[in-house]
Amino acid sequence: MRQIAIMGFGTIGSGAFDVVNTNREIIKKNLGEELQVKYVLDIREFPGQPVEKVLVHDVDTIMNDPEVDVVVETMGGLEPAFTFVKKALEAGKSVVTSNKELVAKKGVELMAVAKAKNVNFFFGASVGGGIPIIRPLLRSLSADDIDQVSGILNGTTNYILTKMDREGTSFEAALKEAQDNGFAERKPEADVEGYDACRKIAILSSIVEGKFVDFEDIYTEGITKITSEDFEYARQLGWAIKLLASSWKEQGHRYAMVSPVLVKPENPLYAVNDVFNAILVHGNMVDNVMFYGRGAGSHATASAVMADVVEAVKHLGENIYAGWSEEKRELSDISMSEKQFLIRVKGDVSRQSELATKFGAGQLIDADVAGEIGYLTPVLSEKAFEAAAAKTEGILQRIRVQA
Repeated sequence: MRQIAIMGFGTIGSGAFDVVNTNREIIKKNLGEELQVKYVLDIREFPGQPVEKVLVHDVDTIMNDPEVDVVVETMGGLEPAFTFVKKALEAGKSVVTSNKELVAKKGVELMAVAKAKNVNFFFGASVGGGIPIIRPLLRSLSADDIDQVSGILNGTTNYILTKMDREGTSFEAALKEAQDNGFAERKPEADVEGYDACRKIAILSSIVEGKFVDFEDIYTEGITKITSEDFEYARQLGWAIKLLASSWKEQGHRYAMVSPVLVKPENPLYAVNDVFNAILVHGNMVDNVMFYGRGAGSHATASAVMADVVEAVKHLGENIYAGWSEEKRELSDISMSEKQFLIRVKGDVSRQSELATKFGAGQLIDADVAGEIGYLTPVLSEKAFEAAAAKTEGILQRIRVQA
């Protein structure tokens, strides 16, 4: 029998506890031996609940027990998660985490400790919840040159944009509904400002590059400025608006960004709605591969956590490469990347000639919105677009078009 400990008994930690108990026989079959949760660390009490029998409040109880082979971290945030995880690795215990903030910020250091101690630091649940994306990138697609990873990596924002599209509701109303349904936090900034998706695409970028990509270097724009009028233009074009986190190669450069974009129907991400997540991966040999499913939730994420636990137990005493080197991969300035833009400007069709002169020959889009007109630019660099926009009066909105 193998013993594990879970640090944090919130949504994901309680889910992991349930998976161990509900799927005990399946795990035993796949692992070859039984798995048991010996400890659950939390500052709270849970009277009358099954977890009460294994609940502890002192992290050293876990660290000092040689029977605990794997520690699961589901507390979230940087501290005390970082301190506890590092301590567990130094004590010769493998660690599995769902904590994207921890992985994006401290992953390099923790991987180095794991390697030095000949244990493992796995984080398959940190991106996409229950969607298996980390291991396929590290193993199944390891013979490909991955030139693009693009995904809907945040279910909250996807739900909000779906409501705005289908029902014509405002951002504020859609956000409130998401909060009422438990899809959004009371303080939703990490989701709606794009920070959550930014950390996730930094992790995926680091994996495909094999080098550390700092999330603080990634241009990030959320959905708070998207309006009902924007969807009128999207419908006129037959396209959808999604918050995409993307990492791609272009003429020898590596770019990464998070922003709302217009997605065309031929793109598989076009049909991903509500709280679902999806990641589209393009390799030079495999072409397009898409991973789709529930990107959050107690049991969905816990499923990925426990898959990592099984992998960690199978490789006790053996460090498995599962990340990237400490060498930093510098990202190119997105000002040099190229794409189309949809702009909304005050005025009417009489501005077409002016817009064509400034942005280049494009397409006028009339969505029958009073007092304004839309213009779809030709492919431009971000720098060229900004230069033209600075000389153009009455711009109400700018949305990028996914290539």
